[in-house]
Amino acid sequence: MTDVTADNVLPLWGEDPRWHPDPGLDEVAAELRRLDPDGQRFAKAIRRSIDMLLDGQHTGRYSWDQLYKTEKTHAGTLIEINLQREFGFDGGDHMDYSIIGHEVDCKFSQSMFGWMIPPEARDYLLLVVWASDQKSQWSAGLVRASAGHLNQAGKGNRDGKRTLSIYGKGQIRWLFSAAPLQENLLLKLDAGEVEKILEFGSGQKRLDELFRRAQGRIVSRNVVATVAKQDDYMKRVRGNGGARQHLKAEGIVILGDYRNHVELARVLSIAEPGPGEFVSVKLRPRTEADALLPSVELDGDQWVVAPSSENVSTPAPNLPSVKK
Repeated sequence: MTDVTADNVLPLWGEDPRWHPDPGLDEVAAELRRLDPDGQRFAKAIRRSIDMLLDGQHTGRYSWDQLYKTEKTHAGTLIEINLQREFGFDGGDHMDYSIIGHEVDCKFSQSMFGWMIPPEARDYLLLVVWASDQKSQWSAGLVRASAGHLNQAGKGNRDGKRTLSIYGKGQIRWLFSAAPLQENLLLKLDAGEVEKILEFGSGQKRLDELFRRAQGRIVSRNVVATVAKQDDYMKRVRGNGGARQHLKAEGIVILGDYRNHVELARVLSIAEPGPGEFVSVKLRPRTEADALLPSVELDGDQWVVAPSSENVSTPAPNLPSVKK
């Protein structure tokens, strides 16, 4: 099955001379690129949809494979709804959306080119979306569901749904290809590491272990919710009885998305937390041997990043008062 990877990047809109003229498609493509020049809004809606489906805060699930079959079929509906909420698309008379006067049907598949196109979408524009939480990537493009772009319906397909033909796949105008999706850290850590994190019965202890084992990695708010499995999961990160306080003796600080926290991460040359994100890092007082390492001044002393495996005897410094 063809897939989108960093080494197989599909041509973006306007880059392939083989595409046939389609003024309506061009108009919708231009409008979507105007609304979301860098793809951040698409990515946010897709991430939100996957997180809603997993519902980690209440189920502890973090992988597509942990979903029931019926839940997986609901993914397309969630993405359709969340894209409409994000962009404020009008509802179409016949298809999902009306975008600058053109009817557009939204189709999602976790497998590239796996979109199933019903007979009623014939000749309408399709907004085709692919996403992989495992790869932390997504793509979105436009194609018209014309007869020449579709395969014949397979035998036993009672509802007459079709897939894109080889020619039809080549007619997709990609708006964004293999674009980055906010990483689901629990899918990126070694399975043994995740098992060690989740084996604790207490949500607070699971979060402490998460920040202890995932130093230097971006931890999203949703991952925090999934690991804690508690309504007050954000409280479990804070310094007043949360992970920041519990890990202080080990030299570990937890940076949030506050302006001065991000600046600290930048100076220390570690991953910078974005909105709703955290990064844990172990610090130790700077010595003469650390002269070439980046350092920050906290509590009146200079501190450098220590390897996560190093046993640090000095408690972590206090972080500065937060600035939004």
